[in-house]
Amino acid sequence: MSPTPEALPVVLLPVGVDEDALDACLAALEAGTPPGTRVWLADDAQAGPRGQAIVERWLRRTRLQAHYTRRQRPVGEVAHLHEVLAACGEADVVVLAPDTRPAPGWLGELAACLARDAAIATATPWSNAGEAAAWPRCGEINPLPDDPERLARACAALPPRHPELPAAVSHAVALRGSARRRAGGLDAESFGSWYAALTDLSLRLAGLGWRNVLCETCFVARSGEGAPADGDLDTLAARWPGWHARLAQFLMDDPLHELRQALARLQATVGPASPQRELFPAPPAPLPSAGEGREEEDARA
Repeated sequence: MSPTPEALPVVLLPVGVDEDALDACLAALEAGTPPGTRVWLADDAQAGPRGQAIVERWLRRTRLQAHYTRRQRPVGEVAHLHEVLAACGEADVVVLAPDTRPAPGWLGELAACLARDAAIATATPWSNAGEAAAWPRCGEINPLPDDPERLARACAALPPRHPELPAAVSHAVALRGSARRRAGGLDAESFGSWYAALTDLSLRLAGLGWRNVLCETCFVARSGEGAPADGDLDTLAARWPGWHARLAQFLMDDPLHELRQALARLQATVGPASPQRELFPAPPAPLPSAGEGREEEDARA
């Protein structure tokens, strides 16, 4: 049985200044996300008149349960995200960068990933520009995929093992709400970029026993990688002295190499989509009932 929209994470999209990227992101979000999914477009006074018009036009037409908020004055990327994540309480949330293009089925796969293991705090999908989660080449900005639907079907055919990542990556990340709250949320006082604040949150979650994993069964494309603000890398190095060396070692060793190769083989061999897929959509992996996994999670409290 397919999960109801209420059972899926809330999609949080911080609105950016790149209007063309925002337009493409909203189009891909509409095409690849189940109708009725809760979506929050959160604008830290970034969008100009054309960007606001793009959002308003999309809101009039979308099948998603979407809402748009805009601050009168910007407070900064991390402070704004901390504010909207706090407003979500303990709900599971997927933060989606505004220059991404999620492939079909992406959100259901991320929800299923969180449901498989109550120890997972963050789940990051593959991306062409995903640093440690980049595909087909690790640590590189690869071209946007030519056929996102075919790639999505190849990803969904992989066995869901959910290997560890050094930290979540900022193109798209599913955050378990209860874990985020227990870790204290984002550090808006120390970091200016979502890229660095997410890394810091991931490392704090790992220190508390949670997992930061790759959701290898879905893909979210992006035009470029996230970047730290001035001073963010120095702050990360001071707080987490081993972080940069750990990330560099992961990128050099590429422990996900065989998994990347498996995805490449599947992409080359996966068959065409069923002509009747719109009439008989394949259901995503079933989600557990609300009580399943709670005992293990409560033991972490």
